[in-house]
Amino acid sequence: MPYLILVTCLWAFSFSLIGEYLTGQVDNYFAVLTRIGLAALLFLPVLAWRRLPGVHKLALMGLGAVQLGLMYGFFYQSFLLLSVPEVLLFTIFTPLYVTLLDDLLAGRFSPVHLLVAVLAVAGAAVIRYQQPGDDFWLGFLVVQGANLCFAAGQVGYRHFKPHLPADLPAHASFGWFYLGALVLSAVAWGLFGDSAAMPTTTVQWGVLAWLGLVASGLGYFLWNLGATRVDAGTLAVMNNALIPAGLVVNLLIWNRDADLARLGIGGAILLVALAVGLRFGRPDRPGASA
Repeated sequence: MPYLILVTCLWAFSFSLIGEYLTGQVDNYFAVLTRIGLAALLFLPVLAWRRLPGVHKLALMGLGAVQLGLMYGFFYQSFLLLSVPEVLLFTIFTPLYVTLLDDLLAGRFSPVHLLVAVLAVAGAAVIRYQQPGDDFWLGFLVVQGANLCFAAGQVGYRHFKPHLPADLPAHASFGWFYLGALVLSAVAWGLFGDSAAMPTTTVQWGVLAWLGLVASGLGYFLWNLGATRVDAGTLAVMNNALIPAGLVVNLLIWNRDADLARLGIGGAILLVALAVGLRFGRPDRPGASA
């Protein structure tokens, strides 16, 4: 749980940084490639090249390709169609995907976790509901693609990690996760990238460095590690805790308008969802039934 809270605080800045300094200025595919490349470089020095069998390496690379490479492909495109608040709004369905995919992989159905996810969605909807723009449906579908990839990656890692060598530290294998994402993002950049839209300012390079080394490099490692230590209901709630955190950052730093009453009510609903998940969620941990 502490890892998920820490990463939520880190990621609260990402939405605004992307929307303010990169979208429409820096090629999306280059931004994704740079971000994932820096994250991969962070873990290469500690990567276990020979401790894992090939099938485990491929599995981790596949998870990274989905959760980061494919997800970012959808995610960055969404900022061309929607405002930052709209992107935040449409991420509220991620908890539903997390709980349903988790139960699907475990061959079970958990009404409690589904209830927690629905409460989390309700809380987030209260916080960030607004009339969508002209590109509502396309933007909605693009964000759902990102949400589904993010949910599939973290749930998949939760269920796969118990199969890794018990004596191998998590950071020694996680580099394969980033390498898988890097391969996919490099292919996307080669096929669709625009070499004329490169970063031109120190601020843009600085934002990419922060997103790559901290938000992606440190963030995704700690998030996925934290995902293996909580139940699916709590993980679903934490997926939506990013919405009020992102709004607070927008309000305090970029002075965007925010409805404090909605923020308070929605935040309270999220806290209720978290309490329900912690109190009535299954005591087992990921992988116990895998």
